[in-house]
Amino acid sequence: MTRRSRGREVALQMLYQIEQNPGVPVTEVHQFIDRRTLGEQKLAEFTAGLIAGVREHQPRIDAMIQEVAENWRLDRMAAIDRNILRLGAYEVLFCPEVPAKVAINEALELAKRYSTSQSSRFVNGILDRVLQLHAVPQADAKIETAGESQTQSQAEAEGEGEATEVPAAEQPPRPAAGPEPEVQR
Repeated sequence: MTRRSRGREVALQMLYQIEQNPGVPVTEVHQFIDRRTLGEQKLAEFTAGLIAGVREHQPRIDAMIQEVAENWRLDRMAAIDRNILRLGAYEVLFCPEVPAKVAINEALELAKRYSTSQSSRFVNGILDRVLQLHAVPQADAKIETAGESQTQSQAEAEGEGEATEVPAAEQPPRPAAGPEPEVQR
C-alpha cells in the first residue's frame, strides 16, 4: 500500500466516524490522523486535506452522487459506500493533481477492503458517471505542475497507484450492488 493510499484509508475511516458521530471534536480528528499516519507530517497533511475537502464540498458532492445514482437515495446507501463515493468524487472533481482514473481506482480498492464484494462495481459505476457528467474535460490527460508536464503514468509511478478497473461506460450494464434500490413512485 502506498503512502497516499494509506492516507485515503485513514481519511475514509475518519469520514465514516464523523458521519456516525457528528460531534467529534477537531482535536480528536487530528489525534486520530496523527496516530494512524504514524506522525508522518506530509501524510497527515494530505489526509487532513482530504477530510477537509470532502467536508467543505459535501453538499455539492452529495447532490452529484444523488443525480447519477438512479433509484438510489443517498441515505439508503451503506454508510461506508457513501463515504467512499464522497472521497472518490472529491478527488475526481476537486484534486486536479490526481488523475481521475487513479482516484477511481483508489476508491475501488477501499470498497473492496471495507465494504461488500459487490460494492466496488457500484462505486465504479457511480464515480464513472460523476466523472462523465461533472469533471472538467481532459482533467486526467495531463497535469501541469510548476512548468513541467506530468502524465498519468508518471503519477502512477510516483506512488499514486495503478488504474486496473475498466470504466463503467466500457463495461456491459450490470445491476447495481449493495442494498436494494428504492423504487421511486
